[in-house]
Amino acid sequence: MIVRALKGLENAIETSWVDPYRDARGWAFTGGAYTDPLHGWEFLGEAYEATDPGYDDRITVPVLWDREAGMIVSNESADLVRMLGHEFDAFAARPELDLYPEALREEIDAINERTYEGLNNGVYRTGFATSQEAYEEAFAAVFATLEHLEGLLAQRRYLAGDVLTEADWRVFPTLVRFDPVYITHFKLNRRRLVDFANLWAYTRELYQLPGVAETVAFDQIKRHYFTTHPSINPTGIIPAGPELDFAAPHGRG
Repeated sequence: MIVRALKGLENAIETSWVDPYRDARGWAFTGGAYTDPLHGWEFLGEAYEATDPGYDDRITVPVLWDREAGMIVSNESADLVRMLGHEFDAFAARPELDLYPEALREEIDAINERTYEGLNNGVYRTGFATSQEAYEEAFAAVFATLEHLEGLLAQRRYLAGDVLTEADWRVFPTLVRFDPVYITHFKLNRRRLVDFANLWAYTRELYQLPGVAETVAFDQIKRHYFTTHPSINPTGIIPAGPELDFAAPHGRG
């Protein structure tokens, strides 16, 4: 959704939203804001079945649906970031925006690999760990990655240098969820994001760029995490806090 907004692809790629609460039946279109106007499907699993009859693997979001071919093109976030960054330029309002510039690709790939293993996937490895040893190993990796990013941003405006790239937008969703969700829900309580001076200012800067805040729905984010994982939060109670001001001046001139 972020890359769709940044590239100005809203008129080329329509969206359907699933309910943030997911039960054993999987992601659902429950009505109201959470409907599938194209097919009238009740569950996202129907898109997977239409693409691959008999499909019985995990049903994940997001997905990119090709309405002409009648199938899912991809359900991998990293691939979608890359795809929306280049493949739809003929339909984009801002086709000149290049999030994967050739001169920076090697560095972007290295950053993506480190942040995915240590942070994007690391928060889940921490939260769903079933042993103390696995939890502590993943916990350490998350904060080692955050410290690494904090150091990078002490020297650079963005992760790969002076321009925003897909490396920034791949890490942003995890950063923006860190204090509202991951600290408590996934027991990542060594330090808050707001305790990292550079990372907190950087996250606010990205959040404040045109079109980005509209892609971040904190109420839906919290509802999904705190009500969908009964093994972690069996009561389903959604925390009322924390109070965070993502609109505060970031000072990263």
